[in-house]
Amino acid sequence: MWTNLGKLTDHAKNPDAVALIDCLDFQHPRFYSHGQMDALSDACARGLVKRGLKPGDTVALMGINRAEYLIAYFAIMRAGMIAVPINYKLAAETIELVLKDCAAKLVIADRERTRQVPEGVACVAMEGEGWDALLDPGPFETVTPPPNGCAMILYTSGSTGMPKGVQLSHEGQLWAVKKRVSARASFEDERLIVAAPLFHMNALISAKFALAAHASLVLLPQFDARHFIGAIGAFGVTWVTSVPTMMAMVVRETDALAAVDTSTVRYVRMGSAPATHQLYDAVHAAFPNASVAGGYGTTEAGPMVFGPTPGKTMPGGDALGWPLPDVGVRLVDANGAEVNEGELWMRTPANMLGYLNLPEKTRQVLTEDGWYKSGDVFRRDADGCYYFVGRVDDMFNCGGENVYPGEVEKVIERMPEVMQACVVPVADEIKGQKPVAFVVLRDEADLSEQAIKDFVLAHAPAYQHPRRVYFVDTLPLAATNKVDRGLLKRRAAADAARAVPA
Repeated sequence: MWTNLGKLTDHAKNPDAVALIDCLDFQHPRFYSHGQMDALSDACARGLVKRGLKPGDTVALMGINRAEYLIAYFAIMRAGMIAVPINYKLAAETIELVLKDCAAKLVIADRERTRQVPEGVACVAMEGEGWDALLDPGPFETVTPPPNGCAMILYTSGSTGMPKGVQLSHEGQLWAVKKRVSARASFEDERLIVAAPLFHMNALISAKFALAAHASLVLLPQFDARHFIGAIGAFGVTWVTSVPTMMAMVVRETDALAAVDTSTVRYVRMGSAPATHQLYDAVHAAFPNASVAGGYGTTEAGPMVFGPTPGKTMPGGDALGWPLPDVGVRLVDANGAEVNEGELWMRTPANMLGYLNLPEKTRQVLTEDGWYKSGDVFRRDADGCYYFVGRVDDMFNCGGENVYPGEVEKVIERMPEVMQACVVPVADEIKGQKPVAFVVLRDEADLSEQAIKDFVLAHAPAYQHPRRVYFVDTLPLAATNKVDRGLLKRRAAADAARAVPA
């Protein structure tokens, strides 16, 4: 089967079947067959070699989602080089540091992002004459990577400092692809949609799965709820990949949903963050023929950890299921003892090789016997099913008590009027830090700030109740389409500062 993550084409299947619908120009989408994607990736790989690049060299990618991004991504790995998708929304100095850290020999960027490439770094545009000159049409013999050979480096968001380069192997990522493709005999009738950025694991694994399974992929340049809905209707999408905040925005677009046929959608998958019962209900209503499920994965340990298991029924809601075959899971407390609620440690075939140029950081999160310490707190019920509680990093102390925002959010989200909630800390002279909440209500719902405070006081310890509640239409998205907690912290802090008398 596959040995190189960049070569996932199944030549035994119809090369003329649609592989990709590129919606860079939403009014004039571009269609690519599996045969064309394969040939273009070969041409790009040949062009990289022709430029003098060698196996092991790093090639960075910067740009919004488009066909050329995926073609270059696969080509880099086919040629035995290391693909480095970069978050182009990072500050200029951070991008420069990332390019130095990975020793990028070349940057392939869309025209707008070429202006962000530091002086002195070789750059090729993903469009126009630069792209045409890079391509060297003809067959290419895909490089067989060495054992544990690095296929790509994904940089963490860098919200708490310099991003860390997560080195991921061909073997580990292929395990995840094979796991998905082997789930059933054929996926050739499935059409996925991706609007999350291709510098993020969620979007990349969906794209690889679609091509490996000989399915097709609708690719949006970035997330826009109305375009997302329009593309589902226009192209008969059957499989929606997303994060909960994206779907919360989608279900609010009732007019747009009513204008398209959503009955083609058979699967809605919401990864990267927990979702509320209300959101699940709203998604079910918007896509009546779809099974709706959440998922959990990390960049460092792969996109697949939990799922259904034979003979057991998923409890629903925020339950993630049981560890998948080949996946080891432990819940560990601060003293290293195994518990039923604690930090999740994982050992999967997709575990990272380590953080680039950061051996000490690697040792902090990756044990000698291969366990990755996720920094996520989980609980395990009596049936062995796993539930996400919150991030260790998100925990804060209120009057001597540890507060996990995720626990408070779940309490607030039990209120039927609430679609989503995000809890963040603000500084307090007496308590140290205290919780405040940003809340998205369901359409036409009416709820007061005091009602939310009272509900939390009645259903959780008093120290967890939000001292302020801000009602918002949507929760802001970070670059990876997760909730931007940092922005909400800054908003809350600014409001608290205004409230303090001069």
